Amino acid sequence: METVDTIVAVGTPNGESALALVRASGPACESLAREIFSRSGSLQPRHAYHGSYRSAAGTVMDDVVYCLYQGPKSFTGEDTLEITCHGNPLIASGILTDLIARGCRQSEPGEFSRRAFLNGRMDLTQAEAVMELIQARSDKAIQAAHNQLRGAFGRQLGILKERMLANVATIEAYIDFPEEDLPEEQKEAYVTGIQELMTFCSRLIDSSQYAAFLRDGVKTLILGEPNAGKSSLLNLLLGFERAIVSEQPGTTRDFLRERIILGPHSIQLLDTAGLREAESDIEQEGIRKTIELAEEADIFLLVRDTALPSPELPEAIASKLSAANCIVLRNKVDLGVSDPGPNPVAGAKSIEFSALTGHGLEALRAALLEMIDARFSTDDDDLILVNARHGVALNELRDCLQSALKKLEDDEAMELVASDLRGAMDAIGSILGRIDNEDMLDVLFSSFCIGK
Repeated sequence: METVDTIVAVGTPNGESALALVRASGPACESLAREIFSRSGSLQPRHAYHGSYRSAAGTVMDDVVYCLYQGPKSFTGEDTLEITCHGNPLIASGILTDLIARGCRQSEPGEFSRRAFLNGRMDLTQAEAVMELIQARSDKAIQAAHNQLRGAFGRQLGILKERMLANVATIEAYIDFPEEDLPEEQKEAYVTGIQELMTFCSRLIDSSQYAAFLRDGVKTLILGEPNAGKSSLLNLLLGFERAIVSEQPGTTRDFLRERIILGPHSIQLLDTAGLREAESDIEQEGIRKTIELAEEADIFLLVRDTALPSPELPEAIASKLSAANCIVLRNKVDLGVSDPGPNPVAGAKSIEFSALTGHGLEALRAALLEMIDARFSTDDDDLILVNARHGVALNELRDCLQSALKKLEDDEAMELVASDLRGAMDAIGSILGRIDNEDMLDVLFSSFCIGK
C-alpha cells in the first residue's frame, strides 16, 4: 500500500514520565529527520542518533534521541521516524504540534497497526494481538498475546486453509476435467479429511472460553449468609479496606467487583449480598443479583460462620456448586467456637479460616491456584486468543464443513461440496483479514489507542 501522507502521534501515555515517544510513519520521515536535525549526510537505518530538536521556527525544543526505520523493514512497512524526548507532556505535545505544522497528519486510533496490516507486515490476528498485549492483565494473557503477535494463530489457520485448498483443488480437478485419465475418485478420503478439519476447528472454538478467562480474569463469586465474613474476606484478599465491614448483617446490598493477581492469573472478585430471607426490597434485589452473577461465575468461595449450622443455599445457587468449582471457608475460627457440621458442597475443599487474623489465607491462595490450573490451564498456547469476531467466523467455518460432509454422505453433486469448502476458506480469510471489507477494518482498528 502506497501512502501519500505522513502520520504522527505520541506513542506513550499522557502524564509526566522520564521519557516520551513521538512516532511518525510515511514518505516524509527521512526528509523530516534531515530538516529537523540539520543533517546533510546519510541517515543509517535503525541507528540511534542524539540531537537537538529544532522547531520550524528554529527554536530548540528538547534534547532527543531519534531513529529512522526504512520501509519495508519497519513496524508499519513504510519509513518510520521515532523521536524519544523528555517525558514532560508539554514537550511531547510541542513536538507533535511542530510535526503537524511541517505537513504531517495526526494519526487516527490504530492507524499505525492498520498500515502494518495493509502493507502485509502482519495478518489481522497479529494486529488484534497488539491491543491484546497492551490490555493484558496477567502473565498468562501477556504470554498468549505474544504468541499471537508472533503469528502462531495465523499459522494454524494457514495450515487449515492449505489443507482445505488441497481438497478443493482435487475435487475441482474431477469436476473440470472429467475426460482426463485421473485416478478413481475416493470420496471416503474426502470424508476423513473434512472430519479432521472439523475436529481442529472445534478445538479452536472451544478455546474461546479460555480466551475469555484470560481477558476478563477468573470470575470468583464470594457467597455466604449475612455477617459470615464475605466483605472481610474481600478486604483481606485485596490488601485494603474496599468493603464496609459491620457487625450488623446485610450491609452489602449490591455487589462489589475488584481484581487481584494470583501467580500468573488475573482473578475478578465479586462480593455479593448475604443469602437469607430478604427483609427489604433493596436486599431482595441484591440477593437476586447474586443469583444472576452465579450464572456467569467460574469459581465460588462459600464463606460460612463456624459457630452456626451449615447454610441452606437457594437451589439456583446450590445447583451451580461442585467440588470442581467451589472452596468452602469455615470462617471465624479465631473465636474458638467451631461446629464443622456437614460440608454444604459435597466433596468441596474445606479450609479453616479467619478473615480477622488471616489464618488460612495461604491455604486459600494455594487452593485457588490449584483449582484454576485444573480448570483453565492449557498446554497449547497457540489456541487461546479466540475473540468474538473469530468465534463468528469459526462457527461459519464449521457450518460450511458440516454442510460439505453431509453432501458427501448423501452423495450429492461434488460441485456443491466444493462450494461449501470455498465458503469455509472465505471464513478463514475473514479472520486473517485477507478480504476487502473496509467497514470491518474501520470498526476493528477504531478500538485501538492513538499511536498504535
